[in-house]
Amino acid sequence: MATSAFPATHPATSQDQELPVETPRFAPGLLRYPNLTTTVPKELVHRAAVAEVMLTDWERVDETRFKVAAQWPRGHSFFTPIDGRYHDPLIAAETIRQVGSLLGHAEFGVPFGHHYLLHDLSLRVHPEHMLIHQTPASLDLDVTCQDVKMRGGRLAALRYEAVVRRDGHTAATGLFSFSCVSPAVYRRVRPAHVFRSDHRPLPLTAPAAPQSVGRMSPADVVLSPVGEPNRWQLRLDTQHPVLFDHPGDHVPGMVLLEAARQAAAGALGRTSLFPLDLTSELLQYAELDIPCLIEADPLPPQADGRRAVHVTGRQQGALVFSCTVTAAAHTG
Repeated sequence: MATSAFPATHPATSQDQELPVETPRFAPGLLRYPNLTTTVPKELVHRAAVAEVMLTDWERVDETRFKVAAQWPRGHSFFTPIDGRYHDPLIAAETIRQVGSLLGHAEFGVPFGHHYLLHDLSLRVHPEHMLIHQTPASLDLDVTCQDVKMRGGRLAALRYEAVVRRDGHTAATGLFSFSCVSPAVYRRVRPAHVFRSDHRPLPLTAPAAPQSVGRMSPADVVLSPVGEPNRWQLRLDTQHPVLFDHPGDHVPGMVLLEAARQAAAGALGRTSLFPLDLTSELLQYAELDIPCLIEADPLPPQADGRRAVHVTGRQQGALVFSCTVTAAAHTG
């Protein structure tokens, strides 16, 4: 069973909506500037805040290939620079995650209101092309869709690879897979109590010391100490403006990825950690109202000095997710 990391909560784009009388219309003069850059509609990538939309454009190449444009800011409130020099690799993961939502809705007929269930993902980044320059990073993504499964004319499941290029050089490569379910199916597979108005997450727990898990701000720490080495409780601040961009009934997938990154930093004793590779499986929903135990198992050093850490998350003894984080040797 996959974990639904990014539910859509808006009406289908195919539905005609009556606009209020006071709704501004585009003036004809605005159409004389065809090369102006804007983000794609935030609803297509399941973000509530426009500021969290990384994608700026897309076009279909053929039945399974697409070109997508994106931009990374020089600074971000959560995806903060690594060592003050590099774009955070997890902003690449979020960018590629947004591609799946975009294509599902805009190209494969997934209505708003259906839920995306993320199954697994892998990410590899190239540090030399992740350096922060004097301007935001303009990116071109080549996306290839694999294992496209349709049901009733709409997307049921998809695996896709995205190659993120910057100035013609590969900065990151990701392989993601997800499935889509209707609201009715989603309600059947989720516990009834998560839809009640009194459903609440666990009380917010104290953060681990930020530098002990590779962060600078306590507000961005997603781990709480439990008094044992390489073990923490997942810390859920549902008011966090990026990790919990909009309300939901379970833990978003990006929170679990961040937990894996922070656990790897803690296990390796890094105050700053640059993930080169992430490989993760999301096996079931991570619930907001059940403690999630995060455990990190450092693996032996590789020949080139890189270090890998295997991270797991469990709720009531059941494995929720696993992730192997491989860190650059020089970061510490």
